[in-house]
Amino acid sequence: MPSLLQPDAREVLRRRAARLAPTTTARWGQFTAPRMLAHVIQSLRMMTGELPVAVEPTPWLVRHAPLRQLLIYVLPFPKGLATSPELLARPSVQPGEISPAAWAEEQRELGAVLDAIGVMASADAWPAHPAFGPMSGREWGALQYRHLEHHFRQFGV
Repeated sequence: MPSLLQPDAREVLRRRAARLAPTTTARWGQFTAPRMLAHVIQSLRMMTGELPVAVEPTPWLVRHAPLRQLLIYVLPFPKGLATSPELLARPSVQPGEISPAAWAEEQRELGAVLDAIGVMASADAWPAHPAFGPMSGREWGALQYRHLEHHFRQFGV
């Protein structure tokens, strides 16, 4: 299974992100390309622990196998799933048009956070996920790869 802990998988996602433009239209959902890119950057920053996110009370079943494993590794991401408010806010990306300089900065930020994940790949401790609670690097890597895959498909890249 592809994982953000694998250098080749991160490189594939970098190339796909490079094909995005601020005007790329979503196939579904409310995100614009700039808001989606900001969202995935925030979610990756949550994975590295750089962005603290409140751990939400979730049903016991979601935090334990086998449902947890199905949600992390197997089941497709639902379209329109609610997300943590922290993953929707980036000061550099507000509703409306984005300048070419701000878009280039968002692309650089995505690359930087992917690099940070590469450095962390062998870490023993990872932050808790807002819905799943404590997670291993293996779980984070798979889940976040699938998350980016979901949003890049949303924009056809």
